[in-house]
Amino acid sequence: MAAIASFVATPVIAARRATKSFAGARVAAVSNGSRVSMAASWRPGSDHPAHLDGSMPGDFGFDPLYLGTDSETLKWYREAELQNGRWAMAAVAGVLAQEIVNPDVFFYEAAVKADLPFPILGVVAAQFLMMHYVEIRRWRDFVKPGSVDKDPLFAGNAIPSHEVGYPGGIFDPFGFAKGDIEELKLKEIKNARLAMLAWVGFVVQAQATGMGPIACWKMHLANPSANTLVAKGLVTGTTVISPGCAIPPVTTFQGIQIPTPCLPLWP
Repeated sequence: MAAIASFVATPVIAARRATKSFAGARVAAVSNGSRVSMAASWRPGSDHPAHLDGSMPGDFGFDPLYLGTDSETLKWYREAELQNGRWAMAAVAGVLAQEIVNPDVFFYEAAVKADLPFPILGVVAAQFLMMHYVEIRRWRDFVKPGSVDKDPLFAGNAIPSHEVGYPGGIFDPFGFAKGDIEELKLKEIKNARLAMLAWVGFVVQAQATGMGPIACWKMHLANPSANTLVAKGLVTGTTVISPGCAIPPVTTFQGIQIPTPCLPLWP
């Protein structure tokens, strides 16, 4: 418990100190990654933290806890935001495409509906090894940029010199980087943030209703006043509306029991 308390308290204390240090700091006009220089403020009239100088695409001064006051930590946060956002964009697109093409399959259960000709543990082991290799190289590129640009097994394969997080080369097969790269960076981070929020929404909807996002959207359109977030789940000082959990706590696949608990959003 002491370790947990220390883990929770440390960033809070640091945030309070940083807030005092940077309170009142304001940046009149910064570049937020687009071609237009503008006041970077996520909330009109709010103070813009001094450590967010607008040099990163999509910087609108949003850091209410002042977690990015250390420049190196801020770079890592941006790298993490990019990677999670890219995965989220792929996941959201995949879920929507699957429900459009095959609406009878609930995305939350789609994986266990597959009839694989081989053991799933072999797939998990292969994925673990391959993802581990790729992520270690990505981490090394962050720590020492350019150190892993060449393939260690096939010397002829390499990517050009690049900014961390934007490798280009074979990762840009359509040559988008030849255009307005700064504008594209801004569009990417905006869509990435929306996708991360959308993914959380997909999961919460699925757990509360047992339906995919398009089915939930259709249900809302059929009766907008009754089928809302507040109608399905609400917790106040005097009222608790709990939708319960619409998915089973355990899923079995190839004889393996996989825990699938609902998020503890409601009492």
